[in-house]
Amino acid sequence: MKRTKRLLSVAAVAAVATVALTACGSSGSTAKSETSTPAASSTGSTFAGTVTVGSANFPENVLLANIYAEALKAKGIKVKTQLNIGSREVYYKLLESGSITVLPEYNGALLAYVDKSSTAKTKDDVDSALATKLPSGLQLLNPSAAEDKDSLNVTKANADKYGLASIADLSKVASQFTIGGPPEFNSRYIGTLQTLYGLTFKGFKPLDEAGSLTINALKGDEVQVADLFSTDSSIVTNNFVTLADPKTLFGAQNVTPLVYKAGIDSGVADVLNAVSAKLDTPTLVKLVSQVVNDKKDSDQVASDYLKSVGLS
Repeated sequence: MKRTKRLLSVAAVAAVATVALTACGSSGSTAKSETSTPAASSTGSTFAGTVTVGSANFPENVLLANIYAEALKAKGIKVKTQLNIGSREVYYKLLESGSITVLPEYNGALLAYVDKSSTAKTKDDVDSALATKLPSGLQLLNPSAAEDKDSLNVTKANADKYGLASIADLSKVASQFTIGGPPEFNSRYIGTLQTLYGLTFKGFKPLDEAGSLTINALKGDEVQVADLFSTDSSIVTNNFVTLADPKTLFGAQNVTPLVYKAGIDSGVADVLNAVSAKLDTPTLVKLVSQVVNDKKDSDQVASDYLKSVGLS
């Protein structure tokens, strides 16, 4: 629910757009231009232009944009960042016009934006649908394994006690467990949990959307299963266990570079695809936690991460 709801929410486009053209950096300060001398790199890029990396206005997306920017700079590519832009309604138009060259997207939410009738859920189906729905000037590069989407979580104590690693494992205990989440979770997913996984829970407790009510309810054993976003920093803080979803209750939301095709070359694409090849959900959870919980600067977290995986 997160990516569709948060990034598809209707904004005051004109007002946000004004902010977008000046907003930048993880702190939302004035526009920042970070450049390096263009040079041939190990990717074969001799790109002489400037790549403008944008982001939506929440910490995770800013962090991802900084990862893209730092990776490109490490290969001698000129980079400018335009961060904290706002909602998809604003940044999508900037991408279409070429004002932004690349932005970290979530493939499922992007598909819901360009094709509200689509029922695609798996990564491959979502990406195939997007390939036919995106305008000719835009392109999705390779998706990463990292996803930010709804997920079912349990405490580590219950995971260890009952051997819970997958949603399917809940069949052993669902009749004893109360599941919690935002009110709409009941109508959207409870029936599907029964159909897909054969789960009938003891009860459903309406809470907030992955906020403090949900976190505290899971910590305090008011609920034994909770709907949280898969990269939520509270998962690390509280040592929660995210259950695997082999039957795809929740559709794909893979972090993927969305690019303005005329603004890049194959070398730029290679750099961004190399980032996608390394990034997975557990890693993204830890990186987001450093920014949100540890209050580290996102561009430093990005730089340190890229060094750790050999991309800078």
